[in-house]
Amino acid sequence: MSANPVRRRDVLAAAGLAWAARSAWAQEAPVKFPSRAVRLVVPYSVGIGPDVVARSVAEQLARQWQQTVWVDNKPGASGIVAFGDVRRTAADGHTLFLADTATLVVNPLLHARLPYNPQRDLMPLTLLFRATFLLWTGGSNRWRALAELQDAARREPGRLSYGTLGNGHASHVAVESYASAADLRFLHVPFKDAGSLFTAVASGDVDFTAFSMNSLAGLYQAGRLRPLAVAARRRLASHPDIPTLPEAGGPPVEMHPWAALVAVAGTPAPLLQQLHRDLTAAMTQGDVLARTQQAGFEITPSSPQGLRERIEADLALVRPLLAEGRIAQL
Repeated sequence: MSANPVRRRDVLAAAGLAWAARSAWAQEAPVKFPSRAVRLVVPYSVGIGPDVVARSVAEQLARQWQQTVWVDNKPGASGIVAFGDVRRTAADGHTLFLADTATLVVNPLLHARLPYNPQRDLMPLTLLFRATFLLWTGGSNRWRALAELQDAARREPGRLSYGTLGNGHASHVAVESYASAADLRFLHVPFKDAGSLFTAVASGDVDFTAFSMNSLAGLYQAGRLRPLAVAARRRLASHPDIPTLPEAGGPPVEMHPWAALVAVAGTPAPLLQQLHRDLTAAMTQGDVLARTQQAGFEITPSSPQGLRERIEADLALVRPLLAEGRIAQL
C-alpha cells in the first residue's frame, strides 16, 4: 500500500525544518578554539630570557588547550620584520605575538615608515613580564660608584660613553631616560650583538651600560663587571647589597623594559576574551613563574586596558627624549 501523500509531505516538511534549525544553530554556535596548532611569534633568538618565558607559557597553553602551541623565533630589526609578518595572518587567534617596548612604543616614534601600525594592526591581550635594569661598569674601571661617574660626566659632557644594542633599544631608552633626569650627556656607542657590547664594557672600552642582572650575572660573578645601581624603587631581593639609583646619588628613574602578548586586529571579541582568560591562567602557573624568575623577569599579567595604559605611559616617556635629540629619528 502506498504512503499517504499528505502525511509524506508533512514528514518532509518537518525534516526540512529540523535541518534548517540545525544549520542555523551550527552557524550561531561558537567554534571551538583552538581548532589547530597555535603559533606564538617571538622576535628574539632561541634561549635568551624572553624566549624562555614565551616557551614556558606556550607549554602551559598546550596542556590547557590539548593542542600544539609552537614558538616561531624571528629575531632582528627590533621586531619590525616579525610583526610585519604577523599582521598579515588571519584574525582567528591562531597567531599570537610577543611584543615589547620597541615594537609597541619606540619603533612607531623612530621610524617614519613601518610595515605595521600598532593601533591599527594589533589587539592587546595582556602584559607578560617586566625586567629591571641596572647600570654596569667594567670590573677594573676607575668608576667605583655612580656618584664618581656622574661627577666626571658633569666635568666633561659627552665624553663618557655607554653601550647599547642600537638606536631605540631598551638599553638606549633606559640610559637616556636616566641621563635626561640627571641633566647629563653621554656618548652613545651602539653594538650589533650583546657579546661584543658586554666585552667592551668589561674591558673599559665603553664606560657603562644598562642591562638586567640575568643578562650579566656570569660576568658579574667573574668580577668582570660591577653594578653601580638598580633602576627601581627597591633593591633586588637577590642582591640586596646593590643600591638603587637614588641611594647611589642618581635621579629616581625606573628602568623596567617589558613584554606583552597581542593578537591580530579583527579577532572576534569572544575569542579575545578567551585568549586573555587562558593566557593569564597559563602565566600564573607555578612552573611558568619559576622559569620566569630564573630568567630574571617578573610575570605581570594585566587587562587589555592595562596594556594600553602602559603603552601610553611609555610613549609619554620616549617622546621628550626624541625632542631633546637624545634618541634619533630614522
